[in-house]
Amino acid sequence: MLAPNWNMIRLFLHVLAATVWVGGQVVLAGLVPAFRRRGLDMAPRIAARAYARLAWPAFGVLLITGVWNLAAVDVTDTTSAYQQTLLVKLLLVAVSGGAAAVHSVGRSKLALALGGALGLLGALGAMFCGYLLTAGS
Repeated sequence: MLAPNWNMIRLFLHVLAATVWVGGQVVLAGLVPAFRRRGLDMAPRIAARAYARLAWPAFGVLLITGVWNLAAVDVTDTTSAYQQTLLVKLLLVAVSGGAAAVHSVGRSKLALALGGALGLLGALGAMFCGYLLTAGS
């Protein structure tokens, strides 16, 4: 068996947290319409609150391991394409977290819909950029 090192552990924790943050949003996006079609009006709210108890700590782990990831790379020694992709990823992380926060505290249908949609799109985009950064290095 291969021996793990701190780089592997750091990346594993980052991917695990991304799985919770992004995957949970995808699952909820599929469940909420099904709940509503069946007249289970309180189910989406209950599911969202339960998910939030896992999602926000996962987002915190993403931020911590993201900073840890940045500390492990000499960004000044990377290509401009890498740096641009990293900047886009950081912007998408901000969009994802900000939009999810709007969705969490929002009461209007617009805040809930726009916050949820932008939160998920930002998360997916950040995840893709993370893959590009990992695969391209």
